[in-house]
Amino acid sequence: MFWLSGRKLLFRLIDNWPAKVLSVALALALVVVYRVSTLSTRTLSVPLTVETSHALIPASEFPASVRVTLRGEEEGIRSIADGDIEAFINLSGHEFEGLYRSPVQIRRRGTALEVEPLEISVNPSEISVRLDRRINMVLPLVSPVQGSVASGFDLVSHSISPAEVFVSGPLGILEGISAVSTSPVVLEGRSSDFSLQVSILNPNHLLSIQEGAAEFRGIVRPAVPVRNIEGIPISLTNLAPGLVAYWGGRTGSVRIEGSWDRIDAFSPGSGFLSVDGSAVTEPGTYFLPVIVNLPDGFNLIRQEPESLAFEISFEYYLGEYPEDGGLFPGESEEVPPGEAVADPGAEEDILH
Repeated sequence: MFWLSGRKLLFRLIDNWPAKVLSVALALALVVVYRVSTLSTRTLSVPLTVETSHALIPASEFPASVRVTLRGEEEGIRSIADGDIEAFINLSGHEFEGLYRSPVQIRRRGTALEVEPLEISVNPSEISVRLDRRINMVLPLVSPVQGSVASGFDLVSHSISPAEVFVSGPLGILEGISAVSTSPVVLEGRSSDFSLQVSILNPNHLLSIQEGAAEFRGIVRPAVPVRNIEGIPISLTNLAPGLVAYWGGRTGSVRIEGSWDRIDAFSPGSGFLSVDGSAVTEPGTYFLPVIVNLPDGFNLIRQEPESLAFEISFEYYLGEYPEDGGLFPGESEEVPPGEAVADPGAEEDILH
């Protein structure tokens, strides 16, 4: 009886089987259409990375991100975090510089591994990238300054730390860069020492800089007016009786600093620049220092000259000159005994 029941069931199953198969297929199609009609979509902007060998690095522009579309059940795709989808092109198999085209690939992480069904499409689907040799360089760091410190003050010195940065990038780009800059430092209105953080500016996004910020230090001091005085007569003092110097009219110059209320009105008097001849006891050629007799309240920055060379001879008295009224051999001009003074007058250049 059981065998007869089985045969009847089999006959019923295969009876009019084309219609039954078609019915099942239509039912499955309806299920698929229903599921598809109920799937949701979500679009993400995903950063694009280029994977290369250590010796090569991207040397041309490529999209910073690609558009990724997720299709699946709404609850599932909404649970996927932005970081669970990665977009990349794999050029790690290339060993030489050149232009290469590769498909954009998707890597699923975290929650994205657990969501089913999940369809992923990407746009653009292929990217072209030029590869160049990777090099590393240490470049100086510079900080541009803008504006001026407060009136009556000077930025006397400044420094940046670190003074150099480590940069990695493609040979063709990096070899044309001599320094890396920071964001500008604004000096406007500053009247004291200061320190601040400045951003290090990457000159090209294809380069990699280890440091992201630097420290700028500025030293601000009250401004001190500076003045140049030129054409100052140089006098020879304390020369022993019976000796005379033949050196012509010698002048010098100084650069001094002082307070605003005194430096403009200052005028170098007689003996401001002098040479002390007290150590000279006999004729000859001498090199002696030039002394600056600077009043209190002023600082000497520079003087010219610092020393002088001149000839010392015995003084000639009345009756010892040649009969024709000329000069003795080696004598350049008549100088009063014991002193040689340059022509008066001085040219002044005032600098603040």
